[in-house]
Amino acid sequence: MKFLIASDIHGSERSAERIRKLYTEGSFDKLLLLGDLLYHGPRNDLPPSYNPKKVIEILSTLKDEIISVRGNCEAEVDQMVLPFPVLSESAVVFADGYTIFMTHGHIHTPDKHPGGFNAFFSGHTHIPVLEEKNGILYLNPGSVSIPKGGFPPSYAIWDNGLVEVRNLNDDSTILSYRGNRE
Repeated sequence: MKFLIASDIHGSERSAERIRKLYTEGSFDKLLLLGDLLYHGPRNDLPPSYNPKKVIEILSTLKDEIISVRGNCEAEVDQMVLPFPVLSESAVVFADGYTIFMTHGHIHTPDKHPGGFNAFFSGHTHIPVLEEKNGILYLNPGSVSIPKGGFPPSYAIWDNGLVEVRNLNDDSTILSYRGNRE
């Protein structure tokens, strides 16, 4: 399986368009979105090219390709304008010997989660993480629009168990991990 994984778009048209381009040119099986798609929230500054209506248009073109979870900035009105589910606090994906638990990271965290999986994907902190602890692979792709911790805007790719967090601006690899389950 090959996934493009992004989080925390926060209404940035430029970031959403870049993700769409990467997805359509990359032969991916699914686009996994880890929440906070349309709005920036009260704790964040406006991201570059803030335009939630355009983000709706961009993501809608990929509606059949997306698996998404609810972030802390999602509201019920978001489901009214987006043609794919966005209000579930979690989702489970099976790929390449992994049971992947997807969540935004504000309810379930790497330290507080339901268990029963061997990969945990979350966003929320806007800081990329890619590590294995106690048999669980933890991935946070960072934020494509409002990065924190001195990191550039970033996203992740899952390609048959190889996971890379990449710089959204130049596609350089920030973090890399090779799983061995199959």
